[in-house]
Amino acid sequence: MASTYTPSAPVASADTARTGFGDLPRENPCAQCGRPISIPEWIEAGQRRTSYLWHCFACDYRFEAVAFEPAQEPLAA
Repeated sequence: MASTYTPSAPVASADTARTGFGDLPRENPCAQCGRPISIPEWIEAGQRRTSYLWHCFACDYRFEAVAFEPAQEPLAA
């Protein structure tokens, strides 16, 4: 049975500084077959990290990638 893709907007928490779709990673290659995946299926932002759930509809493989952000230094007064 073929899977049916129903597009949905990726989810991000309210505490993330990013807005819109311009900051999303795009065309990430599938970790199994290498075909590009246009956008992540799910996004979860936490303190200094963002997790991306990728789903390849070519081979039905799912995987997670995590981006870690460095700690910000306090601004000088």
